Amino acid sequence: MAEQALAFAPAARRYWWAAFAGASLLVVLLAASVAALLTRGLGIWGINAPVGWGFDIVNFVWWIGIAHAGTLISAILLLLRQSWRSGIHRLAETMTIVAISCAALFPLLHLGRPWLFYWLLPYPNTMGTWPQFRSPLVWDFFAILTYGLVSLIFWYLGLLPDLAVLRDKARLRRSRIAWCLLALGWRGSARQWEAHKSACWLLAAVATPLVVSVHSVVSFDFAVSVVPGWHSTIFPPYFVAGAIFSGLAMLLLITVPLRALLGLEACITESHLDAMAKVLLASGLVVTYGYLAEAFFAWYGGSPYEQFTLANRLLGPYAPVGWLLVAANVLAIQALWFVAVRRRPWRLFVVALAVSGGMWLERFLIIVVSLHRDYLPAAWGIYRPTFWDWTTMLGAAGWFAWLMLLLARFFPLMPTAELGAELHPAAGAAVDPDSGPPRARLIGLAAVFPAPEQLMEAVRRAHAAGYQRLDAFSPAPVDGMREALGQQPVRLSPAMFVGGLLGALGGFLLQFWTSAVEMPLAAGGQPAASWQAFVPITFECAVLGAALGALPALAAATGLPQPHHPVFDIPGFERVSRDRFFLLIEAGDERFDPVGTRDLLHGSGAHEVHEVYEA
Repeated sequence: MAEQALAFAPAARRYWWAAFAGASLLVVLLAASVAALLTRGLGIWGINAPVGWGFDIVNFVWWIGIAHAGTLISAILLLLRQSWRSGIHRLAETMTIVAISCAALFPLLHLGRPWLFYWLLPYPNTMGTWPQFRSPLVWDFFAILTYGLVSLIFWYLGLLPDLAVLRDKARLRRSRIAWCLLALGWRGSARQWEAHKSACWLLAAVATPLVVSVHSVVSFDFAVSVVPGWHSTIFPPYFVAGAIFSGLAMLLLITVPLRALLGLEACITESHLDAMAKVLLASGLVVTYGYLAEAFFAWYGGSPYEQFTLANRLLGPYAPVGWLLVAANVLAIQALWFVAVRRRPWRLFVVALAVSGGMWLERFLIIVVSLHRDYLPAAWGIYRPTFWDWTTMLGAAGWFAWLMLLLARFFPLMPTAELGAELHPAAGAAVDPDSGPPRARLIGLAAVFPAPEQLMEAVRRAHAAGYQRLDAFSPAPVDGMREALGQQPVRLSPAMFVGGLLGALGGFLLQFWTSAVEMPLAAGGQPAASWQAFVPITFECAVLGAALGALPALAAATGLPQPHHPVFDIPGFERVSRDRFFLLIEAGDERFDPVGTRDLLHGSGAHEVHEVYEA
C-alpha cells in the first residue's frame, strides 16, 4: 500500500506519459494565447461594453472556488477527526495549490499589463500612491495571496514525513541530496511527530475561517455593486457553498481515474467515495437552496430590475445556459441519493463531471448574463467568446493537468504515515561495542524494534530504570510516546497568537496610515478612516501572521532544519521512515553505562543495538 502511494508502476507510467504529452500541448496553447494577448491587447477577447468581464473572470471565480474547496475539505476533516480523510486529503491539498496558480493567471491577464501587477502591493512608490484599501479588488489580492501562502505551508508540512521516505529510498546521490534538503532533516522523532501534529491541527484551525473569508471576499466583488443580480447579501455563503460543491466535484474527477490507474483501491475505498458523494450531495442541496432563495428574494422584494434579471437568465438570449445549469447542479446530483451511484466510481465520475461543468456555467450566468443587460436598454449588448477566449480557457485546464501530473508523479499521492506500511521482521545481530569509528565521541546506543508496541514497552522500561535522555524514532506517530518519554508538550499556539496579533496590527495600521494620513481619498462618501472597510485585509494579515509565526516555533521545537544528524549513520536507519522503530539512549544520561544499557535494550526485545558516534 505504501509503495503504491510513493511510485507509479511501469504500466501506469505509460498512461502518465500519454496524459502528460496531451497536457503539454495545452500548455503550449496557453503560452501562444498569452503571447497573442500581450502583443495585440485585450481586444482579442470577446469583452465589450457593457460586458467588461468575460471568460477571464468566469474562469477566475471557477478556479478559485476549486482551490478553496481543497484546503477547506482537508482542514475540516482534520478538525472533525474523520478517519476517511487519510485517503483524499493529500490530493485535495495538491489540487488547491495547482488551482490557485490557475486562478491567479486570469486577473493578471485581465490587467492588460500583467508585468505591473506589483502595483497592487502596498509599497512606497515613485508616484506617491497607495492601493485603494476600500476596494474589494484589493481585498481580493490580499485574500488570495494569504490563502496561497497558508495553503502552501499546510501542504508542505503534511508532506515532510513523505519527503523523508523519498530521501531514504533515493539511490542517486543528487536525488538523495535534493530530497534531503526538502525534508529538512526529518528523523521521525517523537518530538517531531508531536510538533508536526500540533502544527497541522493549528494551521487547519486558521485555514478553515480563512477559506470562508476568502471566498466571501471574492463574492464582494459582485455583492457591493449595484448591478441587478449581484447586489445581494446571500452571495458570501452562496459562494462558499458553491466552492465546496465545485471543488469536491473536481476532486472526484481527479480521484476516480488515479484510483483506477494506480491500483489505489485499498487506499481509496468505496467507503471514501461514498462519503465524498454524500458531502457533494449536501453541498449541492445548499447551492440549490441558494438558487431558490435568490428567486424568492427577487419576487418578494418587488424590484423590477431583479425580477427582470431572473427572467432574463431563464428566458433571455442565454436561456440554454440557465437551464443546463439547473440540469447539472440541481437534477444530476439527485442520483447521489442512491448507493448504486455513490459506490460506483465511474457513475460518480459522470455526476462530478456534470457538476463541474454546471458550476462553470453558473459563474458564466452570474457574470456575463448579469452584465449584458443593465438598467439602460440602450446600453445592452451580447457577449460572444472569441477563439482566444476558448484557447486561454483550455490552456489553463492544460496547465492544471500538467502541474497535477508532475506533482502526482514525483510526490507521494497518499500520506504514508497515515496509511501505514507493512512491517517486516528485523534481521541482524548486535554490533560489537568497539566497532565504531576510532576517536569519535559516543552519542549513545540505538536499539531497533520491528513494531511500535515493542518500542513503547522498551521506552517504558528505560524510563522506569531512571533514564531521562531518551528519544524514539518511528515512521508514524505512536500514541502516548511523548508521555512515555517524559517530554514536555509542544506548544505552538503562543507563537501563532503573537504572529497573528502582529499581522493584524500591521495590516490595520498600514491601511489607516495610507488611507487617512498619507493619502486621504474621498471614495463613495466614506470617511478617510473607514475602519469597517479595513476589516477584511486586517483579518487576512492576522491569519498570515499566525501561519508564519508557527514556522519558527516549529523549527525551535523540532530542531529543523538539520540536514544531518548522527542517527542517520546508524546502519538501516533509512528504514525508520517506512517500517522500523528506533530507541536512542544518549551517552550523556547519568544512568548510561555501555554494557548495562545494552543489556537493558536487549532485554526489552531489541533485534539490534548500534553504537551512535558523532560524525
